[in-house]
Amino acid sequence: MLTITQALVDRIVAHARQDHPDEACGVVAGPEGTGRPERFIPMLNAARSPTFYEFDSGDLLKLYREMDDRDEEPVVVYHSHTATEAYPSRTDITYANEPGAHYVLVSTADADDAGPFQFRSFRILDGEVTEEEVVIVESY
Repeated sequence: MLTITQALVDRIVAHARQDHPDEACGVVAGPEGTGRPERFIPMLNAARSPTFYEFDSGDLLKLYREMDDRDEEPVVVYHSHTATEAYPSRTDITYANEPGAHYVLVSTADADDAGPFQFRSFRILDGEVTEEEVVIVESY
């Protein structure tokens, strides 16, 4: 289960809408070992693509060094899908390399009459995708 604040959900969705029609991507870091997403870190989609996202390797290295210095870890890795539902693609599954992270997908397509966006969370481990409940709270 992912427990996340409404403020963070709003920021992730706003980033997805802002970068549309390209996929948006980013990380929400949290204190190591807590599983609590706290620090919103929008990233640049280096692929600048409506069907694929890629973190810039230099930006990613800088981010991991910064998280290490702050005793943080990536709690949420998020990206958007611009024309399909919020479900991990084969490529998403292949590139999922954070076994402890929640993989959040936001769809900016109005798929299946689910509204202007979908916000879903998954665990991806050894190529296996498991959807999890998302609990949105006002604060921790």
